[in-house]
Amino acid sequence: MAAAERGWCLYELFRFLYSLFLPGLMVCGTLCACLLIVLWGSRLLLRQKKKLASTSKTGKSQMVIAFFHPYCNAGGGGERVLWCALRALQKKFPEAVYVVYTGDADVSGQQILDGAFRRFNIRLPHPVKFLFLRKRYLVEASLYPHFTLLGQSLGSVFLGWEALMQCVPHIYIDSMGYAFTLPLFKYLGGCRVGSYVHYPTISTDMLSVVKNQHVGFNNAAFITRNPFLSKVKLIYYHLFACVYGLVGSCSDVVMVNSSWTLNHILSLWKAGNRTHVVYPPCDVQTFLDIPLHGKKTTSGHMLVSIGQFRPEKNHPLQIRAFAKLLSKKEAASLLPLKLVLIGGCRNQDDELRVNQLRRLSEDLGVHKDVEFKINIPFDELKNYLSEATIGLHTMWNEHFGIGIVECMAAGTIVLAHNSGGPKLDIVVPHEGACTGFLADGEEGYAETMAQILSMSADKRLHIRNSARASVSRFSDQEFEVTFLSSVEKLFQ
Repeated sequence: MAAAERGWCLYELFRFLYSLFLPGLMVCGTLCACLLIVLWGSRLLLRQKKKLASTSKTGKSQMVIAFFHPYCNAGGGGERVLWCALRALQKKFPEAVYVVYTGDADVSGQQILDGAFRRFNIRLPHPVKFLFLRKRYLVEASLYPHFTLLGQSLGSVFLGWEALMQCVPHIYIDSMGYAFTLPLFKYLGGCRVGSYVHYPTISTDMLSVVKNQHVGFNNAAFITRNPFLSKVKLIYYHLFACVYGLVGSCSDVVMVNSSWTLNHILSLWKAGNRTHVVYPPCDVQTFLDIPLHGKKTTSGHMLVSIGQFRPEKNHPLQIRAFAKLLSKKEAASLLPLKLVLIGGCRNQDDELRVNQLRRLSEDLGVHKDVEFKINIPFDELKNYLSEATIGLHTMWNEHFGIGIVECMAAGTIVLAHNSGGPKLDIVVPHEGACTGFLADGEEGYAETMAQILSMSADKRLHIRNSARASVSRFSDQEFEVTFLSSVEKLFQ
């Protein structure tokens, strides 16, 4: 009797679900049709905006080239790529209209251009139109304490929509790594789209960190201690990597800044025939007038670090390794040492990190020998590099490292992290000669710094000469040639 009742209940359940099938199918079909109508209407509206944007005051049609760079007023290597790319395009296509989508609404366009000249010694030959975005907070990591990658990526879609509603360009280039904006501009805006990838939003290295339950700046300790949470995060990362690969593959032209980035983007985006290595522009020429024989080391040695005060740059490792080096100084009979950390602060989070670094130097008892130089002018940066003996870099899997190249051009002996772009592309032998050093861990850095400082002046000079000779492949001129060659498809 009970079995018959269960069978009857199942029969009634199936009947009920079947009765919902057709109405449900109709509702889904209606919603899809409405969505298609909305998307088609949006595309028509954006095409009209595109036509208006490309018509000049004289009635002639002009090509509109837009860069998506929400933090264009920051002072990092990514911003140098932006200004050099704009300068290269303006030289080749002076009649085009150039647009930069930025979230730096607290400054004027002229102030942004003045900042580019002050920090990078770059002036553009033609005007640029800045379109200020009000929703940049949607891509701030602090807004998403959990599921940060997903939150920032979805936030970039809304920010991209705001940009698209202000101006629909003919050519759209994402120069900051917001890949989720690419399908928006390509399929709704009808633009030819390109991307310059400094660092993949997610990488196989990030997956391995979670899989092996290692603590990192993007993998909290409470997750590594819990096998279940680690598995959930690993599934989330794998799903996100699939979606990231799909949106990235929309790009008509893909440019990456190093061999390390190339390997990851090829595995994620599957766009080998459209992907090119375009090394970032480094102002090599400006540093070549620094005499290699003029390094003054009789009164002591200066160690410098160049890089924005972001968590992944791992400035605490520099201070800890420096403290360990000082503890070895008496035995090594070294001259007085000073560590100078030079970098840009984008927001309050970066300023808070600088304060934490100051406290760390105080806790380790080295605060009198550690200085912080924030958002300094280019001439001051050059002056520090001309006096420094060692240039420090501590980021794990740095995508490239413009600061490293600048140190090498200036005649500063580089000590970089043994991973990523520095290992594969920059700190490599030149004609069989040493161009710098690689290390990892506090002890490794401290020992290598002590090794460099104990070298004879002639041996250090030989390394400086080899390093300077090796960096011509990273010059502004080389960047312009490879960048213009890579984006050529967008103009056909």
